[in-house]
Amino acid sequence: MRHRQDGDDVHDVHEGGAGGGERSARRDEAVRAAVEQGLLSRDVPLAGLLDVTGIRESAAELRAAFDAVVAPGTPVLHAFAVKAAPLVPVLRLLRDEGIGAEVASPGELALARAAGVAPERTVLDSPAKTPAELREALALGIAVNADNPQELERIDALMRSAPSRSPLGIRVNPQVGGGSIEALSTATATSKFGVALRDEGAREWVIRAYAERPWLTRLHAHTGSQGIPLSRMTEGVAAAYALAEEINRRIGRPQVDTIDIGGGLPVNFASEATTPTYTQYARMLKGAVPGLFDGRYGLVTEFGRSLLAKHGTVVARVEYAKSAGGRPVAVTHAGVQVATRTVYAPGSWPLRIAAYDAKGRPKEGPAVVQDVAGPACFAGDLLAEGRELPLLEQGDYAAALDTGAYYFAHHYAYNSLARPGIYGFVPDGAGGVAFATVRTPQTLDEIVAESGGAHAGTLAELPAPARE
Repeated sequence: MRHRQDGDDVHDVHEGGAGGGERSARRDEAVRAAVEQGLLSRDVPLAGLLDVTGIRESAAELRAAFDAVVAPGTPVLHAFAVKAAPLVPVLRLLRDEGIGAEVASPGELALARAAGVAPERTVLDSPAKTPAELREALALGIAVNADNPQELERIDALMRSAPSRSPLGIRVNPQVGGGSIEALSTATATSKFGVALRDEGAREWVIRAYAERPWLTRLHAHTGSQGIPLSRMTEGVAAAYALAEEINRRIGRPQVDTIDIGGGLPVNFASEATTPTYTQYARMLKGAVPGLFDGRYGLVTEFGRSLLAKHGTVVARVEYAKSAGGRPVAVTHAGVQVATRTVYAPGSWPLRIAAYDAKGRPKEGPAVVQDVAGPACFAGDLLAEGRELPLLEQGDYAAALDTGAYYFAHHYAYNSLARPGIYGFVPDGAGGVAFATVRTPQTLDEIVAESGGAHAGTLAELPAPARE
């Protein structure tokens, strides 16, 4: 049993709760099968594994949690935050499970479209949308949340030239405060996102903006992400709801018909347990903001990390086992290139590590304090420091758990290390594991091409400065 971790409003959580035991068993089988089938080997020392069964279960849990609290017939769109796992096969899987897409760049929109996510199930959020991005979104009928007054002026011009069926709204920052990770706290007094609602004159500007634009029908607020407790998230949603009520009352009509509450459900990285849950959050919201669920407002959510994190594993071969200062060090092929946040901010982003032997079986033996290092050429490239694990030896595998979001899909090309292959897995029904390729491993030719290989001589061909 453990107690509350930053971001949880849940106490006395038991290890392995909320399906953790079944998930860990599937993971163990997948690691073994990946080694047996050659997805991991001497020549392929790094791979990302995605538990497709777990992803489907999370999508179903999300839908069920909010279906249980909204009034019958309420339109609800759960839009996956593409930034959490920008992988087309993942977006297609989620689409098939009833989840749309929240995008924040032309690239993310392209991925969502490639996955077949319909425009009416897509939401565009970004603090820096260009006129071209806005024009494309409005032409497609994608929902857009304006971040600031200047952006709203751009939308004004586009709507005058070519009226759109896109649902349109404004993102507000309720300024309710941050959490334990400052970089992910989006509702602080000085956050870069949205209209700062408590700044002088801001609330009146928002109300006037809606009064002057009958086509503004949505309101958006996103309080934060990892490190934000549920109570703070709920406070942010309550502020958005109160503003929607005030807008409609002041205008004299129910113009705001949909509230986008963002996402940000934190993930427990300390154990196998899934906590907090969507059900806990939905019930907390229903208790604190009952009017949000009485059928007068449609609902949009934008969860990302919480849908994927628990269902991904980075598995890396131990290339060398050595010792430094009396402490064992396992040098692996997983480091800053796949776990950037953990390497640079280990206090905020610690990862659990599981040890497997050379055949991919869970390793047994006494716990030994050791470091698990990555391949990059700087001293801080550590997946884990001073961790108690069965002793990792050359040829074993170290697995970084809970890495399905913001890890192996977000490659950081330090030392020109190649992007790993990613594979989804399911039980094959015959006691084995079936894999599907999500992303092929990056080749050396691709690294060279991305690094300007086609332009190798261009700098040398520029004229040299004349010498006196």
